[in-house]
Amino acid sequence: MTTNIYKLHPWHGVDIGSEAPEMVTAFIEIIPSDTVKYEIDKHSGYLKVDRPQKFSNIVPALYGFIPQTYCAEDVAILNMASTGRTGIKGDGDPLDILVLTEREITHGDILVKAIPIGGFRLIDDNEADDKIIAVLKNDDIYGLWTDINDVPVTIINRLKHYFLTYKQMPDKQPTCIIDEVYGKNAAYEVINASISDYHHHYRR
Repeated sequence: MTTNIYKLHPWHGVDIGSEAPEMVTAFIEIIPSDTVKYEIDKHSGYLKVDRPQKFSNIVPALYGFIPQTYCAEDVAILNMASTGRTGIKGDGDPLDILVLTEREITHGDILVKAIPIGGFRLIDDNEADDKIIAVLKNDDIYGLWTDINDVPVTIINRLKHYFLTYKQMPDKQPTCIIDEVYGKNAAYEVINASISDYHHHYRR
């Protein structure tokens, strides 16, 4: 058995998991108590400070991305087929994921196993920026939810409110639109499309 003595790049070096899309590895960048927005530095793989959280915008769940995914042509095609929009492109980032758990996790920069149950078909300035919603594997409470319809509407509204306002500034019009809240099977389609985009761009 060999051990990798170097830190794996969270986007390119960490495996998505053999059970994807039904269960995926998620790299968590920020948690609900963070008052700054961290994100991965694509070159080094280390977390960096993107910006302080504006106003009262605090992420309401574990938030990060799915390794070895990319939002480009296939994700954009899926978005346009689902929404009827035209001129949409992928946002050029790994696929975002929110992970619900009843347990307090005290910091980001960690890997978790997550079970997708749905997502948001979000557009940000004409770019497809889907947000997969998942539950933490083996979570005693949230782990009982198997599809988006199991999630109370109050939680869905809280998640939607965050993404519709987290970039909003007093002197600018909001750029984020959520066209659809979709279930587990649609989430699988988005994950598979993002895996396909990753292979096209990074596995040539």
